[in-house]
Amino acid sequence: MTEPRMHIIETYFECCGFDHTFLQGGTSVYLWNLSRAFAARGHRVSLVTPAHGRLDDLRGRYDVEDLDYSDEYVLPLVLDPGVWHGFPAEVRLPVRTTAHRIRLEGVDLYFLSNDHLDRLPDTFYPPYSAKGRDLVFFKPLVFQVDSVRFLRRWFGEERAIVHAHEPFYHYLLPAALRDDPGKLVVSTVQSNMPITKKVYAPELHRLLELLGSGAGVPQDPVPDPAGPDLEAVRQYQQLTHLHYEYPPDHVALYRLVLENADLIDFLSPGQLDFYASFRDTPFEALFAHLPLARAVKENAHKMFVGGCAISDRWLAWDPREVDRSAVLDGLGLDPALPTFFHNARYALHHKGQLELVRAVDRVLSEGLAANFVVRCISGAPLDDPYFREVAERHRGRLHLESERVGERRVFEYASAADFCVFPSKFEMDTFLIAQGEAMACGAVPIATAQEGMAHFRHARPEPETTGLAVNRSFAEDDPLLTAALVARIREAAALWTEDPARYRELSRRATAVARQFTWDHCADLHLAAFHRLWRGEPAELPAERALRHGWFDLLKDEEITEEAAVAHGDPGAYARLAPVDAPVARRFFRAAWERADFTTCERIADRFPTAVTAGDLRQLRERCSVDGDGTLVYRLPHAERVQLVTPAPRGPAARALPDVRELRRTGPGVFQGPPPGPGARLLLTLSSGRVTWDEARHG
Repeated sequence: MTEPRMHIIETYFECCGFDHTFLQGGTSVYLWNLSRAFAARGHRVSLVTPAHGRLDDLRGRYDVEDLDYSDEYVLPLVLDPGVWHGFPAEVRLPVRTTAHRIRLEGVDLYFLSNDHLDRLPDTFYPPYSAKGRDLVFFKPLVFQVDSVRFLRRWFGEERAIVHAHEPFYHYLLPAALRDDPGKLVVSTVQSNMPITKKVYAPELHRLLELLGSGAGVPQDPVPDPAGPDLEAVRQYQQLTHLHYEYPPDHVALYRLVLENADLIDFLSPGQLDFYASFRDTPFEALFAHLPLARAVKENAHKMFVGGCAISDRWLAWDPREVDRSAVLDGLGLDPALPTFFHNARYALHHKGQLELVRAVDRVLSEGLAANFVVRCISGAPLDDPYFREVAERHRGRLHLESERVGERRVFEYASAADFCVFPSKFEMDTFLIAQGEAMACGAVPIATAQEGMAHFRHARPEPETTGLAVNRSFAEDDPLLTAALVARIREAAALWTEDPARYRELSRRATAVARQFTWDHCADLHLAAFHRLWRGEPAELPAERALRHGWFDLLKDEEITEEAAVAHGDPGAYARLAPVDAPVARRFFRAAWERADFTTCERIADRFPTAVTAGDLRQLRERCSVDGDGTLVYRLPHAERVQLVTPAPRGPAARALPDVRELRRTGPGVFQGPPPGPGARLLLTLSSGRVTWDEARHG
């Protein structure tokens, strides 16, 4: 059956990947490549974006058509008095928007221009420091309102799929267009921004009223259902980059998107899984208590993976044409040595660059014969004195650079490298194109086992693995990550020197995996979902996704597997398949013990006492104790780190930080520290990489 020609409208705050002088971030590149791929399949494609004050610049290089479009209105901004001190309760912004079009490679690019959208022509995005100080902070919100009005007026009753990107930049669109039968809205989660990011509810109500939307704004119950027992867990999230607290008059913008969009799009399977449960992270326990977790589960059938890809240019270039010796000689490095490559924007903690440089410093100081090419791109000399000191100390072994260079030059670096190192943290990377680019050139990856990067297969077992993995990290300046990188770098250097056949096999696999991620494939994934939506077919939740997240109430009995029930510690789900006898209960106990799920362990021990040995029960109930001198002792054989987290007293400060103390390791699986204070919890980092919580109590 021939699929119908669709009208796909891409909209984002920055859709400028067609012109490198106009480019700010990776989302823009993604949008342009995907739009071209859609157009090449015969679909009508439009892009809607702000002009950012660059129309005159564009006129010098493109045929810019000024459209017969003028939209005048007053935009009401209801300001949060807790943030906008000294400002009135409501500011009314007069807006007059014009529209302009460039037709390029089968794509219609629409640029919206007004006094507000034309500010910040160099950086586009308002700095966070503008919040509470300068109304330019609302530039993205002005674009949201403008884009809804433009879609309605310019495209009228035309049927179209509106493909919006990054919920923070489009959360009004699904709600505003929900009752428009001609506009089907697909929301792409472009980054792992904190899922609980919220906006001021009165501001949101006023804007939806302006847009004529009857969409309800979800209200969270007050007080927060997590309760005081999780206060230490709640406060600790500010150190994880996963969650922040907001006053009760705020609304989770992702929940607004979930409940109003027709589909939710993700860049990789791991990103979708991570954003659905935060499994094995410090946030998992708190997230499970939040109303947003229920909204995610209730709308999980809308979610699909549209994917991401490596640029056609990188895939077309041939790494074999690069003169490795010339590249490394030119950097002052020795071509005879194994070479490790890192390439990312300068983001000290997000990209794990502090731990990476610490690891490089350690292995080179200990005499490892290897080269390192480390790019921390900032466009200016790095301001970190430690980075400069390490680079100077290891001149001739480490090339550190922060300057932007041409894409071909980066390709040559990657082609000259034997390994690529990407120790990203906090699950903030959702696809990581740079790792795929290096792998496509044959570099064997050494990378964090983040779910968002799992598609590169460096954390898979044989016979599928493409490289070497280190555990995930949710801590700043993490010594466990540094130590893991040191071990992996040494292992990789030995592999390159002592087992070249094994190295070549991993390199071949890395190349083959990376080269699967093409924009044609990405277009296929999107169009399959778009066509189902266009035909009016209801979205369905795949059983395997419900199994991964333990949503057994959404499954038929025959869809449940024993493995999933055991993995999630749910004997009730298992009982829908077969009786839970003593051997099965023993499986539940051991699996729960390995993931430090002691609540399930206790439940199994109480219900099936014959399934648990006296030694197991003693280990379970004596794992935490306080000695006579007040020393806290914690025993868990598979723990790598134990931290005592004591909440700060609740006061006027909305974001109180807890006291965090690492317990001292005194033996294998034995840790000691100060006695726990009121409300304290223990944060465990397991050898598997799982991070979870335990009570801090007397035995």
